Amino acid sequence: MRIHFIAIGGSAMHNLAIALSRKGDHVTGSDDEIFEPSRTRLDRQGILPDQIGWNDSSISDELDAVILGMHARANNPELLKAKELGIPIYSYPEYLYEQSKDKQRVVIGGSHGKTTITSMLLHAINHLEIDVDYMVGAQLEGYDCMVKLTDDAKVMILEGDEYLSSPIDRRPKFHLYKPDIAIISGIAWDHINVFPTFENYLDQFDGFCKVITDNGTLIYNTEDAEVKRLGEKYAANLNAVPYSTPTYKVLEHGTRLSFEGKEYPLSIFGRHNLQNLMGAMKIAKAMGIKPDDYLTAMESFTGAGKRLQKVSETEGFTLYKDFAHSPSKLKATTSAVKEQYPDRIVVACMELHTFSSLKKEFLPQYENAMNAADVALVYFSPEVVAHKKLEPISVDMVSEGFGPGVKVVTSTAEVRAFLGDQSWPNSVLLMMSSGNFDGINYDDLGEGIVEDLL
Repeated sequence: MRIHFIAIGGSAMHNLAIALSRKGDHVTGSDDEIFEPSRTRLDRQGILPDQIGWNDSSISDELDAVILGMHARANNPELLKAKELGIPIYSYPEYLYEQSKDKQRVVIGGSHGKTTITSMLLHAINHLEIDVDYMVGAQLEGYDCMVKLTDDAKVMILEGDEYLSSPIDRRPKFHLYKPDIAIISGIAWDHINVFPTFENYLDQFDGFCKVITDNGTLIYNTEDAEVKRLGEKYAANLNAVPYSTPTYKVLEHGTRLSFEGKEYPLSIFGRHNLQNLMGAMKIAKAMGIKPDDYLTAMESFTGAGKRLQKVSETEGFTLYKDFAHSPSKLKATTSAVKEQYPDRIVVACMELHTFSSLKKEFLPQYENAMNAADVALVYFSPEVVAHKKLEPISVDMVSEGFGPGVKVVTSTAEVRAFLGDQSWPNSVLLMMSSGNFDGINYDDLGEGIVEDLL
């Protein structure tokens, strides 16, 4: 197959391009900007575009398919040329479905926990030496590509994003996968630029349930009211499988989980993580993996990348980084750390970085989201707000949204000064962002604090 990627530099797109190239397809691509690590990975695979920018001469009737990324616009010259020539045009999720339509498809959906559940499932599958294809939405440790496509694997595991498929396809990605086995981990309003009301956002998950194949399986979290409602709604038409947080005990280093009369020592901690663990176990069981085999495999699981990832540690001090940015993720992460370290001072720093989080209408959703922390700071950059062409927000607006006791700052220098004022013995520092606080290196930060404590 000869396949051309329009906007090949995207985090998802470049992984798919690499996977298809490894499969033996002839892959080309274009983009008007390609950042790291996409650039190096594409170059290593030999499919980095020779020049930056769009060029409709790269589109010819020799192509079998064009894959269109969200970064491109509807008037992209290469897209217009492909339409003119009648070349089949696919969104990223459409092409993944084409590659997996003869396989058993497992789709992990939910506003939060998707990458963690996918990572947990893949860890157990690798431990048990089961061959599967997969697509994960974030870079996981130990993987050099987050998409694997083969002709031999009988199962495809897909992280199911509810965001739009492409500039010319406004359907949510997870509506296109038609799962045989599906999970919904939780529903918390997000992507408000596309789904302006919570009800509109909820409808996307209802639609996800409707595309599950006949006699398919829906695994659902009973501790989320909206997810529970959907599970019960579709129980008559699907094999509906509930799950919830298991019985567990907090240990000094991790957790002891109890299940069916047996105990399993785990490195991970926090109710939300353990809830995700059980959701992944239900998926594994639906795939034919015994719960005991799955849980035994999970004893060696240390966590998904950037999800409560330990950066630095010394006697009486630990630094974690986490991808948490939405209110539900923020609350779950800070609560997990405080539960694990009840006798330490938990210092939580969070960056408002995504489109939704920087919308003034969305700020009230963050009320009490950091209450579990002993000391809390929120940072946002007015320059980023302006760059995203959003209405300006103020320190007072953010303070009112989060509630009392949360310090709000607007510069990296203020974040560093705040951290410099803290007393670190007997404490935990939690840095939460989908960015990096505009230039803070967490490794350097942790090393500096550890050195001061020694």
